[in-house]
Amino acid sequence: MKKSNPFPALLRAFFQEWLAEQRSASVHTIRSYRDTWRLLLRFIAERKGGGVARIMLADVSAGEVRAFLHHTEHGRRGTIGTRNCRLAAIRSFFSFVADKDPEYIAQCAEVLTVPLKREPTSAPCYLEPGEVEAILAQPDRSTIEGARDHVLLSFLYNSGARIQEALDLCAEAIRFEAPTCVRLYGKGRKERICPLWPETVTLLKKLLERQPRATGERIFVNRYGEPLGASGVRFKLATYVEEAAKSVSTLRSKHVTPHSFRHATAVHLVAAGVDITVIRSWLGHVSLDTTNHYAQANLETKRKALEQVGAPAASNVPPSWKRDASLMEWLDTL
Repeated sequence: MKKSNPFPALLRAFFQEWLAEQRSASVHTIRSYRDTWRLLLRFIAERKGGGVARIMLADVSAGEVRAFLHHTEHGRRGTIGTRNCRLAAIRSFFSFVADKDPEYIAQCAEVLTVPLKREPTSAPCYLEPGEVEAILAQPDRSTIEGARDHVLLSFLYNSGARIQEALDLCAEAIRFEAPTCVRLYGKGRKERICPLWPETVTLLKKLLERQPRATGERIFVNRYGEPLGASGVRFKLATYVEEAAKSVSTLRSKHVTPHSFRHATAVHLVAAGVDITVIRSWLGHVSLDTTNHYAQANLETKRKALEQVGAPAASNVPPSWKRDASLMEWLDTL
């Protein structure tokens, strides 16, 4: 009797039992893992010459995983970060399989040894205050879509929110009375509260007046009333940056994304002298090392620190090793 293929059942159990029920993973994590496995299965099926339905667990070998990661980085022109995210999703599945069915533990061990790839650490690209103002001036606020884009970008800069955190925003998460603030839900479903400028609150109120939403409905929606997607925001932002670059030439050399506003918030808070632990709480960082990355990026802060130190004063006194002739003579005898 032909042995049935356990792979489909294991993959289904991984998503339904492990991620959703036991780990309580967010919908964004589940979708990210889903996309990884879609790409991986299609990649293997194409290399094997059969359909996805014929793939066995043994086909998802460490060699195939390495080939897929190479394709992700070079064939699809993904970043090293994207490659490592794909690998994390694959590793998670094989860790689950190793616990679920020890029969495949040898294969799981081989896949789990595939290493993450280190990427060069560079200073984050952030926007100067003048560049932020130039971009915010581009949306046509006389239209609903333009007003929405202006409020969204202003909110990103004020709160330092990740794009999906902002797009998930509902009116019930905003405190419109003083002290004005917003409740955000970040990675790992961690909750944090960020203060809001009165100007940002006023913009949000005006948007809700023009486009009323129930307290539990998302504020930022498209022309059809459906929740706005991150890809749509990136597309619109690219248009605004292109227009703003006509008056602010420094924008031409920068790759501006919605996340650039988060970088700008962090760096500008550092420049304003805000304590680094406060900034960590503001941005929802788990590690203080992540926040310190922004402290290192601000050139103006470095310049002011250098001015406080000052240049070393010139001295005509020779160093001690030159003054002590006997010591030099002794060293020569060694």
